[in-house]
Amino acid sequence: MEGGDGGVAVAGQGVLSSGAAAATVRELLQDECYSDFLNEDFDVKTYTSQSIHQAVIAEQLAKLAQGISQLDKELHLQVVARHEDLLAQATGIESLEGVLQMMQTRIGALQGAVDRMKAKIVEPYNKIVARTAQLARLQVACDLLRRIVRILYLTKRLQGQLQGGSREITKAAQSLNELATASTFCQAFCYLPLRWPWLPIFCVFSSQQFVFLASYFVSYQSTISTYCWLID
Repeated sequence: MEGGDGGVAVAGQGVLSSGAAAATVRELLQDECYSDFLNEDFDVKTYTSQSIHQAVIAEQLAKLAQGISQLDKELHLQVVARHEDLLAQATGIESLEGVLQMMQTRIGALQGAVDRMKAKIVEPYNKIVARTAQLARLQVACDLLRRIVRILYLTKRLQGQLQGGSREITKAAQSLNELATASTFCQAFCYLPLRWPWLPIFCVFSSQQFVFLASYFVSYQSTISTYCWLID
């Protein structure tokens, strides 16, 4: 019964405090001295100028001091009446701050893990891209070198065929045709200095004069052979 009476007493005090607070608020709102402070467009300078002009500074100061005193008392009563709720809210805020701090720590750890994973993925990807481009250039260079070796081989074979005279004219013409195809490919790359700064290929160009003269010689020998065949 004593516990029940205590609970009723506390509840009664809370009700009385709420009623007193409501009465005090109504009293302050109804007082014309405080009505100016409730306006949204309240201006301190204008209020001070009016008080000085009306010569009621002392009265206004006394009213303001009284109102401040009443508000302090009501705030104290409200804090005393609801101190348990206020403590619970303060504890909840502290707990919330702890949770937020923990979440920030975990988010930072997660961001660090993402950055590390990104580095592990991006770096190998960049290496793969670089190696792929390097492999493509090596493949083109190997193909070009293979054709250069073919040109040098055909040039040497053409020299031997020309030394054979008219008997090797047909084979020499075939070698010239193969040289024309291979040389055209190489010359196409020789005009790409930005991609291939080590070009032009001098060993290919050095054989061009010989191939040029050989083509005229083979053409001349073919014409002579055809003319002789027609005469016979």
